[in-house]
Parts: sequence; C-alpha cells; structure tokens
Amino acid sequence: MKRILTGSGALAVSALLLTACGGLGTTSASSPTAGSTSIPELAPDQPVSIVFESYNYGLAGAWTDTFDTLIAEFEREHPNITVTAQKPQGNSPNPATDTVSSIQSQMVAGAAPDVAQLGFSDLDFTIHQLGAKSLDDLVGKDEVQRNFDGASHPYAATARTLADWDGTTYGVPFVFSTPVFYYNASLFEQAGLDPAKPPTTWDEVASAASAIASKTGKGGVYLDCLTKSAKDWCFQSLVRSNGGRVISQDRSTLEFDAAPAVEAVTMARRLVDSGATPKLNQKQGYEAFARGDMGMILETSAIQGKFIEGAQGKWDLRATTMPAFGSNPVVPTNSGASLFTFASDPAKQRASWELIKFLTSEDSYTAISKGIGYLPLRTGLVDDPDGLEQWAESSPLIGPNLTQLATMEPWVSMPGNDYLQIRDGMMDAVESAVYQGADPAGTLTAAQQQATTLLPAS
Repeated sequence: MKRILTGSGALAVSALLLTACGGLGTTSASSPTAGSTSIPELAPDQPVSIVFESYNYGLAGAWTDTFDTLIAEFEREHPNITVTAQKPQGNSPNPATDTVSSIQSQMVAGAAPDVAQLGFSDLDFTIHQLGAKSLDDLVGKDEVQRNFDGASHPYAATARTLADWDGTTYGVPFVFSTPVFYYNASLFEQAGLDPAKPPTTWDEVASAASAIASKTGKGGVYLDCLTKSAKDWCFQSLVRSNGGRVISQDRSTLEFDAAPAVEAVTMARRLVDSGATPKLNQKQGYEAFARGDMGMILETSAIQGKFIEGAQGKWDLRATTMPAFGSNPVVPTNSGASLFTFASDPAKQRASWELIKFLTSEDSYTAISKGIGYLPLRTGLVDDPDGLEQWAESSPLIGPNLTQLATMEPWVSMPGNDYLQIRDGMMDAVESAVYQGADPAGTLTAAQQQATTLLPAS
C-alpha cells in the first residue's frame, strides 16, 4: 500500500470542467440505462491499481491509523488490487472542506481518484457535475442492496438512501455522526452542577455554562456549528430543532433568515456575549474541550477518539443527546460522507466496488467505530458479541448517537453549481453574527438575499 499525503493548493473550477460535465438543470439525475450490463468480475490474477481519496488521511492519529490498517487488510484479501490512499489536495484546517475542489482539479488534469469520500452536503454537485457513477448501473440494484443488507447486520433504515438520487444509488453512506453533546463531568462537579443531570434545553446549557465559566475559569460551552469551517450540518440541526429549515423541502427557496434560524443564532450569540462561550475557531474549540478546558461541546463523534485520549486519567468525559429549544422536539441531522466511484475503466470500477464493499462491511465498521468513534451504520453490531457489543457496553458515549439515529433527518445539500457559495455565505453570516458582533437578523437577511441570486433557475 502506498499512501500519498498531497498538499498542493486546489485549482479553481475551470470552465472546461463545467462544460464537460454539462449544466445542472433540474435536480434529477438520469435514470439507469435499461438493460445495462454489470461490469465484469476481476480474474484472480488480474492486477488493478486504484486511488482512494479520503479526508480521514488529512487527520493524524486514529483516523489515519485506522484506515491504513483497513487498506492493508483489503490488499491482503485482494492481492491483485493495489490501493493508493491519499488526502484531498489543499491546506484547509478541516480537510473535509477540500474534497470537491481536489477532485475538480484532478479531473482537469485527467487523473481523478477512482474512489472518493465526499460529504452529504456535496451530493447534488457530486452526481450532476463531478459525474459520480451510478452503482446501480455498474453492479446492478440487487448487488447494491445485498451490500446494504450485509452478511448479518443491515444498514440502519435512515442511512441506506442518503446517497441516492431519484431512486438510484450513487454512493454508499460511509461514516457519519449526529450532533452529540459531550460534557466534562469533573468541571460540572467543580461548578456545583450535578453531572448525572446534564442540560436538556439550551436555556439550561446557558445556565450551566455560566456557572462553569464563573466558578472554574474554564470555557463554558462550545457549539461546533457556527463557523464556515464547520460547514452547515450541525447548523441545519439547530434550525430544524427550533422548527425551521435553512432551505425549503423542495430545495427551491432559502429560509435561513426566518425566525427559527435567527433565534438559534441569537441563542449562540448570547452565549458568547455572556462569556460562557469563548471566541474560538473550530479546531481551537474541540482542542480546548479535549484538554479539559471547556465544560461542554456540541460535536460530531468523529472527534470522540481525541476526547477520550485527552480525558483519560485526567477528567470524566460523558455524553448526552442534543439539547432542545424549549419543548420543541430535537431534530438531529447527520454529518459525514459517502463513498463514490469516478472510475471509467471497467476493471477499476470493479476494484472500486470491491473496496467500497469492504470498507462498509461489518468487520470494517467494527474497526472504524472502535478506532475513531463514528456511528456504526450497521447498528446491529452493537448487540453482536462478535462485533461491537463489548465495546458498546464499555463505551456509553455511543448511546446518544444511536438514540438520535432513529429520528435523524438528512443533511440537505444546497442546489446548483454555486452551492458552496450559498452554503459558505450562510455560514459566514452565522459566524459574523455569533462571534463578530453583527446583527443576527440583518446579517442573515443580507446573506440570504445574496445567496438567492445564486440559486439555479427552476
């Protein structure tokens, strides 16, 4: 196995690429070709080399170590397939933000990765502009569904179709989390709070955060939902949990300047103004919590391994479900990504499918959950003594994620070729209102008016 950690700056989208991919038009992908033939199986002695691009390779420690081990095991099981694993091109603090631009620049150069891990918020663009292949076309719907069914543990119902478009499967949902509310029980005790009764509403969070900040000198709470680098998966959950949406259900109208979004941003702004939330960027926020310098954090379980390592022998790490806005039901959305193939050669397509199947198998999810903390999408593993039962029993931190999976709603991708500008403009406005003193209502309205001009024509 070769692992390449490329770090060159991503190229801008070229007109050539967009012309070659065609216009977005409607948000409907073409249907699978009737009578299409599945790609042939590889002969046992047929050598094939593929490139796997994953943002996990941009994160040191458990992320890279876990995936190095998995790729090595795959190559042992498939000695005729060589996998070159690499991180996305780019230098963003969060490598997941470089995924699309990385593939775009490689496509321009004629060397796109064969398998890539791309976020759910990129789904529309991944299918319609980057040209991810229909897995139903490549291997047949029955084979795709057999993979979801698994050897013994099927995918959770809420996860199976997250990378589908108009009834066609383009990607296999791979790793994700719902917003988990982690807290430092040791700081709770120092602040005179009961760690057995963590906050269940945002009003209670504000009260507990104030107590922690004033009595311990540590940060009270950090919401990793409010900066551009965090993307909008968690912000969508905040807004949905307050009864709103950032975009209408038909994805035609932006709604992130409506009252539910303004109220969610105003709640976070008050935490900053009161001193309960320090002004930190995304990386500073989760690193402060890992050190024990923050009382609470709303975060993806992708960072759970870092929290466990930081807390071990030093402080008491616990987790609960996302707090509510008063009596409104919590609506968790999912972070994370799916696996897609962009290969054109039939042999590379087959090798890509074999890798996708392997990385989403029971054994791989067992390794990923233990090593990183991601939610196992084959949830039956947590009750399997040969799977994750023992780990789950000794890892109560997984509980909130499993609970919220049942009521999870998808992270909605913004439409059109300018979806990143829409999403980033929204999150710039959120960040300005929360951390830089801008007026929440006026800032969100101005951003929405600008973003509306970027929506594709109906």
